[in-house]
Amino acid sequence: MSVLRPTSRRLLAAATLTAVSIVSTTTAGAAQPSTPATSALAAGGAHFAVLVPPGAPLTAAETAITANGGTIGQRWPQIGVVFARSPQADFAIKVRQAPGVAGAGATRALNDLADAKRTTGGQFQRVPTQIPLNRAGRSTSAGEPLAANQWNMKLIHADQANEVNPGSHSVLVGVLDSGIQATHPDLAPNIDRAASAGCANEGVPDTSEAAWTDDFGHGTHVAGIVAAAKNGIGVAGVAPNVRVASIKVGDADGFIYPEFAVCGYVWAADHGVDIATASFAVDPWLRWCATDPDQKAVSAVMQRAISYANGKSVVAVASLGNDNWDLAHNVVDSFSPTNGPAQVRVTDSNCKIFPAEATGVNGVSSVGAFKDRYYNSNYGTGKADITAPGGDRLFQIPQTPDADGRVLSTVLDGYGYMQGTSMSTPHVAGVLALVKSKHPEVSGQQLFTAAVRAAEMLPCPPGGIDDPDGKGTYKAVCEGGATGSGFYGAGLVNALNVVS
Repeated sequence: MSVLRPTSRRLLAAATLTAVSIVSTTTAGAAQPSTPATSALAAGGAHFAVLVPPGAPLTAAETAITANGGTIGQRWPQIGVVFARSPQADFAIKVRQAPGVAGAGATRALNDLADAKRTTGGQFQRVPTQIPLNRAGRSTSAGEPLAANQWNMKLIHADQANEVNPGSHSVLVGVLDSGIQATHPDLAPNIDRAASAGCANEGVPDTSEAAWTDDFGHGTHVAGIVAAAKNGIGVAGVAPNVRVASIKVGDADGFIYPEFAVCGYVWAADHGVDIATASFAVDPWLRWCATDPDQKAVSAVMQRAISYANGKSVVAVASLGNDNWDLAHNVVDSFSPTNGPAQVRVTDSNCKIFPAEATGVNGVSSVGAFKDRYYNSNYGTGKADITAPGGDRLFQIPQTPDADGRVLSTVLDGYGYMQGTSMSTPHVAGVLALVKSKHPEVSGQQLFTAAVRAAEMLPCPPGGIDDPDGKGTYKAVCEGGATGSGFYGAGLVNALNVVS
């Protein structure tokens, strides 16, 4: 099977899917782009973020917005940010010059001013249900009916860890994703409805279940990896007794804009989330660059939201993405902006994937069943903090019933396989939840430090070259020495070590 290489659109931190579904929006058999959005001009203009200095009231920002013909949107006084709409392309330039304003920038590349047509699909695509609920069966023994298919849980010894400590219901993991199907029988026992919210309507929190339920199955898959209940139905998660909150940050087209992500992190911070897992990258820029005044301002907004969450003892983990990029060096981004015609640009250390490369976020890379880097996983010394199973369709697992090298988890009305750093990240979140369950006095980044100390150190691939198909398709040099930190950070997360 050939290695698939993204050519015009990445599925960034979002997972690559099964062969009968989406692997990349540019490969054969991929889904067609989503229906173009209607003109944002007709709906109130383009989208902007405006900042005031830390600790200052929002008055100066709101005055500047209205004085320049803008409309005030969602306000976040906790982080000194106001979102706004304006039909004027030079709105951010004018607002940046106003007294008391620390920055302003367009959040969507201004394409919605000109009724631009989206040329790509969003990050979240419908996940196929390969095993319907009525075919999964119910176990009459202590195990789950589909446990034999979960090679990923065995790889990090989560099955053994569950026997020692299945997690505490007092621990809450926020799943920032496409939503969660709360009625799924493997997830229903652990859904915290009171802590769940939808953020995809202009970044305004909505606690109605309709606002945070899953449209695609991606978030449901992630949630199952974290905390599918050990109840004799289907699969079990890394921490099957902990609670999960659905914090929906993707819109109906599968896009995650800054307004949505900021809402997600602030909501998590203010609603008791212990661990926030994010399997996405903020649209429309694959990497947000400080050399651009708009991207610089919006980057500051997103960093403030993440720092606010950190300050409330939320430990954040995020997927590094599936571009086969060494993020420690310059990379060519030919996929951004994702909501319009892409530009080819070289991105350097001034540019970051949000949230994975933000300060205070722990970036997760991905390995397959044989502990080798998933062929498309991003990596980089100082970028990958830890690694976890994400699956790899290039390899078969003979000892499993279906020999599938991807990760099986809950999806809409059943179970399905996915692969990518989207899947590796919730494994880490689940392990962090086990740490919190065993040591409730520990919080914030200390949880991650405990997981790092318990990780399994992985060596670089033979010869220092990552070449999974043996044809030299990808020649990613591991720069981490004997520890393999270029690919793996601290190593492979280990659930049993943290509970033993």
